[in-house]
Amino acid sequence: MPLHLTKIAFQSESPASLRAWLESHETEARLTTRYLPKRVSEMEGGSLFWIHGHRLVGRSPLIGFQETGQGRFWIRLQPRLIAVRGTPKRAHQGWRYLEEQDAPPDLGEGEADDLDAMPRAMLSELTRLGLV
Repeated sequence: MPLHLTKIAFQSESPASLRAWLESHETEARLTTRYLPKRVSEMEGGSLFWIHGHRLVGRSPLIGFQETGQGRFWIRLQPRLIAVRGTPKRAHQGWRYLEEQDAPPDLGEGEADDLDAMPRAMLSELTRLGLV
């Protein structure tokens, strides 16, 4: 079972803008991080799960990690966003590990997340209360 990462979709206004940013890259998208994960060998076949609005909204398959030459590392991602069932997730700095058994399932083609139909303010309040 692969190990995954979670990260906030910083500066993305919506999952759609995150998808547009990812798809604007031809072969791979890169994020910079200060530290190489200690469990990097367990991440083969894993994904980076994106947090937006205090919930996991999608994932991008990991290609790998590469040193930038400036004492940092690139997280190399496939330039696509695979929608997942919306799952509450608190915001955090940097990235965190996500075990396979805790990862939300992918949404099928044309399948919508029930939470997407809910008004944004209501969803935010229910998330804050820990009800969704």
